[in-house]
Amino acid sequence: MASSTSISLLFLLSFLLLATSRAENASNGSDLDEELAFIAAEESKEQSHVNSHHDQYRDFENYEDLEQGGEFHHGEHEGGEYREEEPQLPIVDEKDVAVLTKDNFTEFVGNNSFAMVEFYAPWCGACQALAPEYAAAATELKGVAALAKIDATEEGDLAQKYEIQGFPTVFLFVDGEMRKTYEGERTKDGIVTWMKKKASPSIHNITTVEEAERVLSAEPKVVLAFLDSLVGSESAELAAASRLEDDLSFYQTTSPDIAKLFEIETEVKRPALVLLKKEEEKLARFDGNFTKAALSEFVSANKVPLVINFTREGASLIFENSVKNQLILFATANESEKHLPTLREVAKSFKGKFVFVYVQMDNEDYGEAVSGFFGVTGTAPKVLVYTGNEDTRKFILDGELTVNNIKTLAEDFLADKLKPFYKSDPVPESNDGDVKIIVGNNFDEIVLDESKDVLLEIYAPWCGYCQSFEPIYNKLGKYLKGIDSLVVAKMDGTTNEHPRAKADGFPTILFFPGGNKSFDPITVDVDRTVVELYKFLKKHASVPFKLAKPSATPEQVITPKKADEKTESDGAKDEL
Repeated sequence: MASSTSISLLFLLSFLLLATSRAENASNGSDLDEELAFIAAEESKEQSHVNSHHDQYRDFENYEDLEQGGEFHHGEHEGGEYREEEPQLPIVDEKDVAVLTKDNFTEFVGNNSFAMVEFYAPWCGACQALAPEYAAAATELKGVAALAKIDATEEGDLAQKYEIQGFPTVFLFVDGEMRKTYEGERTKDGIVTWMKKKASPSIHNITTVEEAERVLSAEPKVVLAFLDSLVGSESAELAAASRLEDDLSFYQTTSPDIAKLFEIETEVKRPALVLLKKEEEKLARFDGNFTKAALSEFVSANKVPLVINFTREGASLIFENSVKNQLILFATANESEKHLPTLREVAKSFKGKFVFVYVQMDNEDYGEAVSGFFGVTGTAPKVLVYTGNEDTRKFILDGELTVNNIKTLAEDFLADKLKPFYKSDPVPESNDGDVKIIVGNNFDEIVLDESKDVLLEIYAPWCGYCQSFEPIYNKLGKYLKGIDSLVVAKMDGTTNEHPRAKADGFPTILFFPGGNKSFDPITVDVDRTVVELYKFLKKHASVPFKLAKPSATPEQVITPKKADEKTESDGAKDEL
Protein backbone atom coordinates (compact mmCIF):
# COMPACT_ATOMS: atom_id res chain seq x y z
CA MET A 1 0.00 0.00 0.00
CA ALA A 2 2.84 2.35 0.90
CA SER A 3 4.45 1.55 -2.43
CA SER A 4 1.20 2.31 -4.28
CA THR A 5 0.87 5.65 -2.47
CA SER A 6 4.46 6.63 -3.40
CA ILE A 7 3.85 5.86 -7.04
CA SER A 8 0.64 7.92 -7.03
CA LEU A 9 2.44 10.86 -5.44
CA LEU A 10 5.23 10.57 -8.03
CA PHE A 11 2.73 10.67 -10.89
CA LEU A 12 0.96 13.67 -9.33
CA LEU A 13 4.24 15.56 -8.88
CA SER A 14 5.31 14.83 -12.46
CA PHE A 15 1.95 16.03 -13.76
CA LEU A 16 2.19 19.27 -11.80
CA LEU A 17 5.76 19.95 -13.00
CA LEU A 18 4.80 19.31 -16.62
CA ALA A 19 1.73 21.52 -16.35
CA THR A 20 3.78 24.30 -14.75
CA SER A 21 6.48 24.04 -17.45
CA ARG A 22 3.90 24.22 -20.23
CA ALA A 23 2.24 27.20 -18.60
CA GLU A 24 5.60 29.02 -18.30
CA ASN A 25 6.51 28.26 -21.91
CA ALA A 26 3.09 29.43 -23.07
CA SER A 27 3.51 32.59 -21.02
CA ASN A 28 6.99 33.22 -22.43
CA GLY A 29 5.77 32.60 -25.96
CA SER A 30 2.83 34.92 -25.40
CA ASP A 31 5.16 37.63 -24.06
CA LEU A 32 7.41 37.35 -27.12
CA ASP A 33 4.46 37.45 -29.51
CA GLU A 34 3.12 40.51 -27.73
CA GLU A 35 6.51 42.26 -27.81
CA LEU A 36 7.03 41.46 -31.48
CA ALA A 37 3.53 42.63 -32.31
CA PHE A 38 4.23 45.89 -30.51
CA ILE A 39 7.50 46.44 -32.38
CA ALA A 40 5.97 45.48 -35.71
CA ALA A 41 3.09 47.86 -35.15
CA GLU A 42 5.54 50.67 -34.35
CA GLU A 43 7.63 49.86 -37.38
CA SER A 44 4.66 49.64 -39.72
CA LYS A 45 4.06 53.33 -39.15
CA GLU A 46 7.25 54.10 -41.05
CA GLN A 47 7.57 51.02 -43.28
CA SER A 48 11.37 51.11 -42.98
CA HIS A 49 13.48 48.36 -44.42
CA VAL A 50 17.08 47.87 -45.44
CA ASN A 51 18.98 45.69 -47.80
CA SER A 52 20.85 43.00 -45.83
CA HIS A 53 23.88 42.65 -48.11
CA HIS A 54 27.39 43.66 -47.09
CA ASP A 55 29.06 46.45 -48.99
CA GLN A 56 31.09 44.87 -51.76
CA TYR A 57 33.55 47.76 -51.80
CA ARG A 58 35.38 48.24 -48.56
CA ASP A 59 37.44 51.06 -47.14
CA PHE A 60 41.22 50.89 -47.09
CA GLU A 61 40.76 47.75 -45.02
CA ASN A 62 43.74 45.89 -46.38
CA TYR A 63 46.62 48.03 -47.52
CA GLU A 64 47.44 45.47 -50.19
CA ASP A 65 44.33 46.87 -51.93
CA LEU A 66 46.49 49.74 -53.20
CA GLU A 67 48.15 47.32 -55.59
CA GLN A 68 44.78 46.61 -57.21
CA GLY A 69 43.31 50.10 -56.90
CA GLY A 70 41.19 49.29 -53.86
CA GLU A 71 38.62 46.96 -55.41
CA PHE A 72 38.04 43.23 -55.50
CA HIS A 73 39.81 41.88 -58.51
CA HIS A 74 39.34 38.14 -58.67
CA GLY A 75 36.06 37.92 -60.52
CA GLU A 76 32.66 37.70 -58.85
CA HIS A 77 32.45 38.33 -55.12
CA GLU A 78 31.62 35.29 -53.04
CA GLY A 79 29.46 37.08 -50.51
CA GLY A 80 26.53 38.08 -52.74
CA GLU A 81 23.27 36.38 -51.85
CA TYR A 82 21.24 37.02 -54.99
CA ARG A 83 21.50 34.42 -57.73
CA GLU A 84 19.72 34.57 -61.05
CA GLU A 85 18.19 31.36 -62.31
CA GLU A 86 21.04 29.48 -63.95
CA PRO A 87 20.81 29.13 -67.74
CA GLN A 88 21.33 25.79 -69.44
CA LEU A 89 25.09 25.50 -69.84
CA PRO A 90 26.81 23.94 -72.86
CA ILE A 91 28.56 20.63 -72.25
CA VAL A 92 32.33 21.12 -71.94
CA ASP A 93 34.82 18.34 -72.60
CA GLU A 94 37.04 18.56 -69.51
CA LYS A 95 38.80 15.22 -69.89
CA ASP A 96 42.22 16.84 -69.40
CA VAL A 97 41.23 18.98 -66.40
CA ALA A 98 41.87 17.19 -63.11
CA VAL A 99 39.27 17.54 -60.37
CA LEU A 100 40.92 18.16 -57.01
CA THR A 101 39.79 17.75 -53.42
CA LYS A 102 41.64 17.92 -50.13
CA ASP A 103 42.45 14.21 -50.58
CA ASN A 104 44.41 14.50 -53.85
CA PHE A 105 45.45 18.16 -53.95
CA THR A 106 48.92 17.83 -52.39
CA GLU A 107 49.80 14.80 -54.50
CA PHE A 108 48.69 16.50 -57.73
CA VAL A 109 50.67 19.74 -57.30
CA GLY A 110 53.66 17.81 -55.98
CA ASN A 111 53.78 15.38 -58.90
CA ASN A 112 53.60 18.09 -61.59
CA SER A 113 56.47 20.53 -62.04
CA PHE A 114 54.02 23.09 -63.43
CA ALA A 115 50.39 23.01 -62.39
CA MET A 116 47.62 25.56 -62.92
CA VAL A 117 44.77 25.28 -60.40
CA GLU A 118 41.43 27.08 -60.67
CA PHE A 119 39.27 27.74 -57.60
CA TYR A 120 35.68 28.14 -58.80
CA ALA A 121 32.06 28.19 -57.64
CA PRO A 122 29.33 26.36 -59.60
CA TRP A 123 27.08 29.46 -59.62
CA CYS A 124 29.82 31.82 -60.84
CA GLY A 125 29.12 33.12 -64.35
CA ALA A 126 32.75 34.08 -64.97
CA CYS A 127 33.81 30.53 -64.05
CA GLN A 128 31.25 29.09 -66.46
CA ALA A 129 32.58 31.33 -69.24
CA LEU A 130 36.16 30.26 -68.48
CA ALA A 131 35.40 26.52 -68.47
CA PRO A 132 35.64 25.78 -72.25
CA GLU A 133 38.75 27.94 -72.65
CA TYR A 134 40.40 26.33 -69.63
CA ALA A 135 39.56 22.81 -70.89
CA ALA A 136 40.96 23.55 -74.35
CA ALA A 137 44.15 24.95 -72.81
CA ALA A 138 44.52 21.81 -70.67
CA THR A 139 44.44 19.64 -73.77
CA GLU A 140 46.99 21.74 -75.66
CA LEU A 141 49.34 21.91 -72.66
CA LYS A 142 49.49 18.14 -72.10
CA GLY A 143 53.12 17.24 -71.54
CA VAL A 144 54.01 20.84 -70.66
CA ALA A 145 51.82 21.57 -67.64
CA ALA A 146 48.83 20.07 -65.82
CA LEU A 147 45.56 21.96 -65.28
CA ALA A 148 43.06 21.28 -62.50
CA LYS A 149 40.02 22.79 -60.81
CA ILE A 150 38.63 22.89 -57.26
CA ASP A 151 35.04 23.58 -56.24
CA ALA A 152 35.74 26.10 -53.47
CA THR A 153 32.17 25.82 -52.16
CA GLU A 154 32.85 22.17 -51.35
CA GLU A 155 36.53 22.41 -50.39
CA GLY A 156 36.30 25.22 -47.85
CA ASP A 157 39.53 24.34 -46.03
CA LEU A 158 41.60 24.66 -49.20
CA ALA A 159 39.82 27.88 -50.17
CA GLN A 160 40.57 29.32 -46.74
CA LYS A 161 44.21 28.18 -46.82
CA TYR A 162 44.80 30.02 -50.11
CA GLU A 163 42.69 33.05 -49.05
CA ILE A 164 40.24 32.87 -51.93
CA GLN A 165 38.40 36.21 -52.18
CA GLY A 166 36.35 35.64 -55.33
CA PHE A 167 35.92 33.50 -58.41
CA PRO A 168 37.55 32.36 -60.53
CA THR A 169 40.96 32.54 -58.86
CA VAL A 170 43.72 30.70 -60.74
CA PHE A 171 47.14 29.90 -59.29
CA LEU A 172 50.39 28.60 -60.75
CA PHE A 173 52.13 25.92 -58.68
CA VAL A 174 55.79 25.10 -59.37
CA ASP A 175 57.20 21.91 -57.87
CA GLY A 176 54.39 21.82 -55.32
CA GLU A 177 54.64 25.48 -54.23
CA MET A 178 52.15 28.22 -55.09
CA ARG A 179 54.11 30.86 -56.96
CA LYS A 180 51.79 33.27 -58.75
CA THR A 181 48.18 34.27 -59.46
CA TYR A 182 47.17 34.11 -63.11
CA GLU A 183 45.79 37.51 -64.10
CA GLY A 184 46.08 37.22 -67.87
CA GLU A 185 43.44 36.77 -70.54
CA ARG A 186 40.79 34.16 -69.79
CA THR A 187 41.21 32.51 -73.16
CA LYS A 188 42.82 29.31 -74.35
CA ASP A 189 45.55 31.20 -76.20
CA GLY A 190 46.24 33.49 -73.26
CA ILE A 191 46.58 30.59 -70.82
CA VAL A 192 48.71 28.49 -73.20
CA THR A 193 51.12 31.33 -74.01
CA TRP A 194 51.55 32.24 -70.33
CA MET A 195 52.11 28.66 -69.19
CA LYS A 196 54.59 27.84 -71.96
CA LYS A 197 56.63 30.87 -70.99
CA LYS A 198 56.64 29.78 -67.35
CA ALA A 199 57.67 26.23 -68.28
CA SER A 200 60.45 27.22 -70.70
CA PRO A 201 64.10 26.60 -69.78
CA SER A 202 64.88 28.81 -66.83
CA ILE A 203 68.68 28.93 -66.86
CA HIS A 204 70.94 30.07 -69.67
CA ASN A 205 74.56 29.25 -70.45
CA ILE A 206 77.13 32.03 -70.87
CA THR A 207 80.15 30.91 -72.85
CA THR A 208 81.69 34.14 -74.18
CA VAL A 209 82.90 37.37 -72.60
CA GLU A 210 80.87 39.38 -75.12
CA GLU A 211 77.67 37.62 -74.04
CA ALA A 212 78.51 38.22 -70.36
CA GLU A 213 79.07 41.95 -70.96
CA ARG A 214 75.71 42.19 -72.78
CA VAL A 215 73.88 40.54 -69.87
CA LEU A 216 75.53 42.79 -67.29
CA SER A 217 74.68 45.88 -69.31
CA ALA A 218 71.06 45.01 -70.12
CA GLU A 219 69.63 43.35 -67.02
CA PRO A 220 68.87 45.20 -63.75
CA LYS A 221 69.49 42.10 -61.62
CA VAL A 222 70.95 38.72 -62.43
CA VAL A 223 72.04 35.45 -60.82
CA LEU A 224 75.18 33.68 -62.02
CA ALA A 225 76.50 30.29 -60.94
CA PHE A 226 80.16 29.35 -61.49
CA LEU A 227 80.19 25.56 -61.95
CA ASP A 228 82.50 22.74 -62.95
CA SER A 229 79.99 21.53 -65.54
CA LEU A 230 76.92 22.93 -67.30
CA VAL A 231 75.10 19.65 -66.75
CA GLY A 232 74.71 17.47 -63.71
CA SER A 233 73.26 17.67 -60.21
CA GLU A 234 74.41 21.23 -59.42
CA SER A 235 72.96 22.60 -62.65
CA ALA A 236 69.72 20.72 -61.92
CA GLU A 237 69.46 22.29 -58.46
CA LEU A 238 70.03 25.74 -59.98
CA ALA A 239 67.33 25.10 -62.60
CA ALA A 240 64.85 23.98 -59.91
CA ALA A 241 65.50 27.13 -57.88
CA SER A 242 65.19 29.36 -60.96
CA ARG A 243 61.68 28.03 -61.73
CA LEU A 244 60.50 29.57 -58.46
CA GLU A 245 61.46 33.08 -59.59
CA ASP A 246 59.66 35.12 -62.24
CA ASP A 247 61.37 38.47 -62.11
CA LEU A 248 65.08 37.81 -62.65
CA SER A 249 67.27 35.71 -64.93
CA PHE A 250 69.56 32.83 -63.95
CA TYR A 251 72.81 32.07 -65.78
CA GLN A 252 75.59 29.50 -65.42
CA THR A 253 79.17 29.34 -66.69
CA THR A 254 82.35 27.29 -66.36
CA SER A 255 84.64 30.10 -67.54
CA PRO A 256 86.89 31.78 -64.94
CA ASP A 257 87.11 34.91 -67.13
CA ILE A 258 83.31 35.24 -67.24
CA ALA A 259 83.04 34.55 -63.49
CA LYS A 260 85.50 37.39 -62.83
CA LEU A 261 83.26 39.83 -64.73
CA PHE A 262 80.51 38.91 -62.24
CA GLU A 263 82.90 39.59 -59.32
CA ILE A 264 83.61 35.92 -58.57
CA GLU A 265 87.27 35.21 -57.87
CA THR A 266 88.73 32.71 -60.30
CA GLU A 267 90.28 30.56 -57.55
CA VAL A 268 87.04 30.27 -55.54
CA LYS A 269 85.75 26.80 -54.72
CA ARG A 270 82.97 25.72 -57.07
CA PRO A 271 79.99 25.79 -57.14
CA ALA A 272 79.83 29.53 -56.41
CA LEU A 273 76.92 31.90 -56.94
CA VAL A 274 76.30 35.64 -56.84
CA LEU A 275 73.31 37.95 -57.27
CA LEU A 276 74.08 41.32 -58.86
CA LYS A 277 71.71 44.35 -58.74
CA LYS A 278 71.88 47.87 -60.10
CA GLU A 279 71.02 49.30 -56.71
CA GLU A 280 72.79 50.64 -53.63
CA GLU A 281 73.55 47.09 -52.50
CA LYS A 282 75.10 45.79 -55.72
CA LEU A 283 76.35 42.32 -54.79
CA ALA A 284 75.23 39.39 -52.64
CA ARG A 285 77.35 36.21 -52.37
CA PHE A 286 75.83 32.80 -51.66
CA ASP A 287 77.61 30.70 -49.04
CA GLY A 288 75.19 27.86 -48.27
CA ASN A 289 74.59 24.32 -49.49
CA PHE A 290 74.00 24.24 -53.23
CA THR A 291 70.43 22.94 -53.07
CA LYS A 292 67.16 24.18 -54.55
CA ALA A 293 65.77 25.20 -51.14
CA ALA A 294 68.89 27.08 -50.00
CA LEU A 295 69.37 28.80 -53.36
CA SER A 296 65.72 29.86 -53.48
CA GLU A 297 65.85 31.26 -49.94
CA PHE A 298 69.00 33.23 -50.76
CA VAL A 299 67.58 34.70 -53.97
CA SER A 300 64.24 35.59 -52.34
CA ALA A 301 65.99 37.43 -49.50
CA ASN A 302 68.45 39.31 -51.71
CA LYS A 303 66.65 40.09 -54.96
CA VAL A 304 64.65 43.01 -53.54
CA PRO A 305 66.16 46.34 -52.50
CA LEU A 306 67.26 46.62 -48.88
CA VAL A 307 64.38 49.09 -48.45
CA ILE A 308 61.42 49.13 -50.85
CA ASN A 309 59.77 52.46 -51.59
CA PHE A 310 56.01 51.96 -51.33
CA THR A 311 54.52 52.85 -54.71
CA ARG A 312 51.81 51.25 -56.81
CA GLU A 313 54.48 50.00 -59.19
CA GLY A 314 56.63 48.53 -56.43
CA ALA A 315 53.82 47.09 -54.32
CA SER A 316 54.21 43.59 -55.77
CA LEU A 317 57.72 43.40 -54.28
CA ILE A 318 56.05 43.72 -50.87
CA PHE A 319 52.83 41.76 -51.21
CA GLU A 320 54.12 38.90 -53.36
CA ASN A 321 57.20 38.39 -51.20
CA SER A 322 57.41 35.06 -49.39
CA VAL A 323 58.53 37.01 -46.30
CA LYS A 324 55.37 38.39 -44.68
CA ASN A 325 56.75 40.41 -41.74
CA GLN A 326 57.29 44.04 -42.68
CA LEU A 327 59.34 46.74 -40.94
CA ILE A 328 58.03 50.08 -42.16
CA LEU A 329 59.43 53.61 -41.95
CA PHE A 330 56.90 56.46 -42.20
CA ALA A 331 58.55 59.79 -43.01
CA THR A 332 58.01 62.86 -45.16
CA ALA A 333 60.16 63.42 -48.22
CA ASN A 334 62.33 65.94 -46.34
CA GLU A 335 62.93 63.55 -43.42
CA SER A 336 63.64 60.47 -45.54
CA GLU A 337 67.24 61.41 -46.35
CA LYS A 338 68.01 61.37 -42.64
CA HIS A 339 66.35 58.05 -41.77
CA LEU A 340 66.62 55.83 -44.87
CA PRO A 341 70.37 55.11 -44.39
CA THR A 342 69.58 53.98 -40.83
CA LEU A 343 66.88 51.63 -42.07
CA ARG A 344 69.15 50.19 -44.78
CA GLU A 345 71.82 49.46 -42.19
CA VAL A 346 69.31 47.55 -40.06
CA ALA A 347 67.97 45.69 -43.11
CA LYS A 348 71.38 44.09 -43.76
CA SER A 349 71.05 42.16 -40.49
CA PHE A 350 67.50 40.85 -41.07
CA LYS A 351 67.43 39.56 -44.65
CA GLY A 352 64.81 36.86 -45.04
CA LYS A 353 63.09 37.86 -41.79
CA PHE A 354 61.51 41.21 -42.74
CA VAL A 355 60.60 43.17 -45.82
CA PHE A 356 61.80 46.73 -45.16
CA VAL A 357 59.46 49.40 -46.53
CA TYR A 358 59.53 53.20 -46.77
CA VAL A 359 56.21 55.08 -46.95
CA GLN A 360 56.41 58.76 -47.91
CA MET A 361 53.76 60.23 -45.64
CA ASP A 362 53.24 63.40 -47.69
CA ASN A 363 52.77 61.59 -51.01
CA GLU A 364 49.32 62.56 -52.30
CA ASP A 365 48.61 59.25 -54.06
CA TYR A 366 49.09 56.83 -51.18
CA GLY A 367 50.90 58.38 -48.20
CA GLU A 368 47.81 59.53 -46.32
CA ALA A 369 45.86 56.33 -47.07
CA VAL A 370 48.63 53.99 -45.88
CA SER A 371 49.33 56.13 -42.81
CA GLY A 372 45.63 56.11 -41.94
CA PHE A 373 45.44 52.35 -42.29
CA PHE A 374 48.19 51.96 -39.72
CA GLY A 375 46.88 54.70 -37.42
CA VAL A 376 49.96 56.84 -37.98
CA THR A 377 49.12 60.51 -37.43
CA GLY A 378 51.07 63.75 -37.59
CA THR A 379 54.26 64.29 -39.59
CA ALA A 380 56.91 62.99 -37.18
CA PRO A 381 58.78 59.95 -38.57
CA LYS A 382 57.78 56.59 -37.11
CA VAL A 383 58.85 52.97 -37.44
CA LEU A 384 56.64 49.95 -36.89
CA VAL A 385 56.54 46.22 -37.48
CA TYR A 386 53.55 44.77 -39.33
CA THR A 387 52.75 41.06 -39.38
CA GLY A 388 51.22 41.08 -42.85
CA ASN A 389 47.64 40.81 -43.96
CA GLU A 390 46.81 37.57 -42.12
CA ASP A 391 46.46 38.86 -38.55
CA THR A 392 47.31 42.56 -39.14
CA ARG A 393 49.09 43.15 -35.82
CA LYS A 394 51.23 46.28 -35.54
CA PHE A 395 54.07 47.14 -33.16
CA ILE A 396 55.27 50.74 -32.98
CA LEU A 397 58.79 51.78 -31.95
CA ASP A 398 58.66 54.00 -28.87
CA GLY A 399 61.93 55.92 -29.02
CA GLU A 400 64.43 57.56 -31.35
CA LEU A 401 64.96 56.09 -34.81
CA THR A 402 68.48 54.78 -34.27
CA VAL A 403 70.08 51.61 -35.60
CA ASN A 404 70.18 50.06 -32.13
CA ASN A 405 66.55 50.93 -31.31
CA ILE A 406 65.22 49.61 -34.60
CA LYS A 407 67.29 46.42 -34.27
CA THR A 408 65.92 45.92 -30.77
CA LEU A 409 62.36 46.36 -32.07
CA ALA A 410 62.97 43.71 -34.75
CA GLU A 411 64.64 41.29 -32.31
CA ASP A 412 61.91 41.71 -29.68
CA PHE A 413 59.24 41.10 -32.31
CA LEU A 414 60.90 37.88 -33.42
CA ALA A 415 61.14 36.84 -29.76
CA ASP A 416 57.43 37.62 -29.26
CA LYS A 417 58.13 40.20 -26.55
CA LEU A 418 56.07 43.10 -27.91
CA LYS A 419 52.53 44.31 -27.23
CA PRO A 420 50.47 45.11 -30.37
CA PHE A 421 49.19 48.60 -31.14
CA TYR A 422 45.54 49.09 -32.15
CA LYS A 423 43.94 52.21 -33.60
CA SER A 424 41.45 54.13 -31.48
CA ASP A 425 39.44 57.33 -31.67
CA PRO A 426 39.33 59.36 -28.42
CA VAL A 427 37.05 57.87 -25.76
CA PRO A 428 33.81 59.93 -25.88
CA GLU A 429 33.34 62.25 -22.89
CA SER A 430 29.63 61.45 -22.81
CA ASN A 431 28.24 58.08 -23.87
CA ASP A 432 24.62 58.08 -22.71
CA GLY A 433 22.88 57.66 -26.07
CA ASP A 434 20.56 54.82 -27.04
CA VAL A 435 23.47 53.33 -29.00
CA LYS A 436 26.80 53.33 -27.15
CA ILE A 437 29.91 54.55 -28.99
CA ILE A 438 32.76 52.04 -28.94
CA VAL A 439 36.37 52.95 -29.72
CA GLY A 440 39.49 50.86 -29.46
CA ASN A 441 40.34 52.17 -25.99
CA ASN A 442 36.93 51.52 -24.34
CA PHE A 443 36.19 48.21 -26.07
CA ASP A 444 37.29 46.05 -23.14
CA GLU A 445 35.37 48.13 -20.63
CA ILE A 446 32.02 48.01 -22.47
CA VAL A 447 31.97 45.14 -24.96
CA LEU A 448 33.88 42.62 -22.84
CA ASP A 449 31.92 43.38 -19.65
CA GLU A 450 30.86 39.87 -18.57
CA SER A 451 27.69 41.19 -16.92
CA LYS A 452 26.30 42.54 -20.20
CA ASP A 453 24.98 41.10 -23.45
CA VAL A 454 26.41 43.39 -26.15
CA LEU A 455 25.26 43.85 -29.75
CA LEU A 456 27.97 45.62 -31.75
CA GLU A 457 27.73 47.10 -35.24
CA ILE A 458 31.07 47.70 -37.00
CA TYR A 459 30.48 50.29 -39.73
CA ALA A 460 32.26 52.64 -42.10
CA PRO A 461 31.15 56.29 -42.45
CA TRP A 462 31.23 56.11 -46.26
CA CYS A 463 29.27 52.83 -46.48
CA GLY A 464 25.85 53.28 -48.11
CA TYR A 465 24.38 50.18 -46.47
CA CYS A 466 25.55 51.42 -43.08
CA GLN A 467 23.85 54.75 -43.67
CA SER A 468 20.57 53.02 -44.63
CA PHE A 469 20.79 50.76 -41.60
CA GLU A 470 21.55 53.55 -39.10
CA PRO A 471 17.93 54.67 -38.38
CA ILE A 472 16.85 51.04 -37.88
CA TYR A 473 19.74 50.34 -35.50
CA ASN A 474 19.01 53.57 -33.61
CA LYS A 475 15.37 52.52 -33.15
CA LEU A 476 16.47 49.13 -31.81
CA GLY A 477 18.69 50.96 -29.32
CA LYS A 478 15.78 53.19 -28.31
CA TYR A 479 13.48 50.20 -27.65
CA LEU A 480 16.16 48.42 -25.56
CA LYS A 481 17.73 51.34 -23.70
CA GLY A 482 15.96 50.59 -20.41
CA ILE A 483 17.28 47.01 -20.22
CA ASP A 484 20.30 47.07 -17.90
CA SER A 485 21.69 43.69 -19.00
CA LEU A 486 21.79 44.62 -22.69
CA VAL A 487 23.97 47.11 -24.61
CA VAL A 488 23.42 48.17 -28.21
CA ALA A 489 26.66 49.68 -29.54
CA LYS A 490 28.52 50.68 -32.69
CA MET A 491 32.15 51.20 -33.70
CA ASP A 492 33.72 52.97 -36.67
CA GLY A 493 35.78 50.14 -38.16
CA THR A 494 37.93 52.47 -40.24
CA THR A 495 39.44 54.34 -37.29
CA ASN A 496 39.25 51.77 -34.48
CA GLU A 497 40.63 48.27 -34.02
CA HIS A 498 40.43 45.48 -31.50
CA PRO A 499 41.57 41.85 -31.81
CA ARG A 500 38.07 40.66 -30.86
CA ALA A 501 36.31 42.78 -33.49
CA LYS A 502 36.91 41.36 -36.96
CA ALA A 503 34.78 42.96 -39.68
CA ASP A 504 33.88 40.98 -42.78
CA GLY A 505 32.89 44.04 -44.79
CA PHE A 506 30.58 46.78 -43.60
CA PRO A 507 28.34 46.72 -41.74
CA THR A 508 29.27 43.67 -39.65
CA ILE A 509 27.09 42.94 -36.61
CA LEU A 510 28.51 40.86 -33.76
CA PHE A 511 26.89 39.62 -30.55
CA PHE A 512 28.95 39.15 -27.38
CA PRO A 513 26.92 37.10 -24.84
CA GLY A 514 27.39 37.96 -21.18
CA GLY A 515 29.38 35.50 -19.10
CA ASN A 516 30.98 34.10 -22.25
CA LYS A 517 33.36 36.78 -23.48
CA SER A 518 36.39 34.49 -23.75
CA PHE A 519 34.82 32.86 -26.84
CA ASP A 520 34.47 34.35 -30.31
CA PRO A 521 31.39 36.55 -30.77
CA ILE A 522 28.36 35.36 -32.72
CA THR A 523 28.00 36.87 -36.19
CA VAL A 524 24.45 38.18 -36.54
CA ASP A 525 23.22 36.85 -39.88
CA VAL A 526 19.55 37.85 -39.95
CA ASP A 527 17.54 40.40 -41.92
CA ARG A 528 18.53 43.85 -40.74
CA THR A 529 15.18 44.88 -39.34
CA VAL A 530 14.19 45.83 -35.81
CA VAL A 531 11.91 42.79 -35.53
CA GLU A 532 14.50 40.22 -36.68
CA LEU A 533 17.28 41.72 -34.57
CA TYR A 534 14.97 41.74 -31.55
CA LYS A 535 14.08 38.08 -32.11
CA PHE A 536 17.81 37.26 -32.36
CA LEU A 537 18.51 38.97 -29.05
CA LYS A 538 15.61 37.24 -27.31
CA LYS A 539 17.00 33.90 -28.47
CA HIS A 540 20.69 34.47 -27.69
CA ALA A 541 20.75 36.81 -24.67
CA SER A 542 22.35 35.23 -21.62
CA VAL A 543 20.08 37.28 -19.33
CA PRO A 544 16.35 37.03 -20.23
CA PHE A 545 14.69 40.40 -20.71
CA LYS A 546 11.30 41.86 -21.50
CA LEU A 547 10.56 44.91 -23.62
CA ALA A 548 9.54 47.93 -21.55
CA LYS A 549 6.63 49.36 -23.56
CA PRO A 550 4.93 52.69 -22.86
CA SER A 551 1.45 52.51 -21.39
CA ALA A 552 -1.05 51.64 -24.10
CA THR A 553 -3.69 54.19 -25.13
CA PRO A 554 -7.08 52.89 -26.27
CA GLU A 555 -5.88 53.14 -29.89
CA GLN A 556 -2.74 51.10 -29.08
CA VAL A 557 -4.38 48.19 -27.25
CA ILE A 558 -3.43 44.92 -28.96
CA THR A 559 -6.31 42.44 -29.04
CA PRO A 560 -5.92 38.71 -29.56
CA LYS A 561 -6.63 37.49 -33.08
CA LYS A 562 -7.86 34.23 -34.44
CA ALA A 563 -5.53 31.86 -36.21
CA ASP A 564 -6.95 32.61 -39.66
CA GLU A 565 -6.94 36.40 -39.23
CA LYS A 566 -4.20 38.59 -40.65
CA THR A 567 -3.45 42.05 -39.30
CA GLU A 568 -1.44 44.99 -40.54
CA SER A 569 1.28 43.94 -38.09
CA ASP A 570 1.73 40.68 -39.98
CA GLY A 571 2.21 42.63 -43.17
CA ALA A 572 4.74 44.83 -41.46
CA LYS A 573 6.60 41.78 -40.18
CA ASP A 574 6.69 40.26 -43.65
CA GLU A 575 8.03 43.46 -45.10
CA LEU A 576 10.51 43.94 -42.32
